[in-house]
Amino acid sequence: MTDNHCKKVDGIIACGHKVASGSASDSPYPRGTIEMQAPFFEKLGLDLTNFFKGTLNVSISPSTFRLARPEFTFRGIEWTDRHPPEDFSFSRCRILFKDAKHDGLIYYPHPETKKRHFQNPSIIEIIAPLIPEIEYGCRIGVEYNPLEITINHA
Repeated sequence: MTDNHCKKVDGIIACGHKVASGSASDSPYPRGTIEMQAPFFEKLGLDLTNFFKGTLNVSISPSTFRLARPEFTFRGIEWTDRHPPEDFSFSRCRILFKDAKHDGLIYYPHPETKKRHFQNPSIIEIIAPLIPEIEYGCRIGVEYNPLEITINHA
C-alpha cells in the first residue's frame, strides 16, 4: 500500500467476540480462529506469520465500511468441521497509534458464509502485529486503500 493512494479513518478500539484470539471463555476454538485459519491462507499466498493471532476491532461508528475490491479473497475455506466452508477477504492497511505506523490487514469473514459471531458494519477487524499499549478505548487511525474499501460516513 503506497501513501499516495491511501485514505484515513479514525476509530476506537472496541471489545470483540474474543473468538479470533481464542480468549473468550466460551469459545469453541481455544486456539483461536486466526491461528486455525492461517495455514489455509498461507497455502493460498497470504502469510500471517508476523501478525498477532487475533484481531483488533476498530469502531468507526456512526460510519460503516464495505469491501469494494479487496486484494485477497479466498472462497470456500474449510478451516473447521463445526460449520460449512467460509469466504474471507483481506485488504492491506496501516494502524496509526502513538506517532507510529503498523502494517496490518483488514480481515473480513464474509457474513453470508458465516454461521455465528457477526460483526456490526461499523466495526473493522484488523490483523496486525502485537502493538504495545493498545487497549480498549484507544483512539487510532486506519489508513486504507479506497479502491478496495469504501467508508460510508454517516
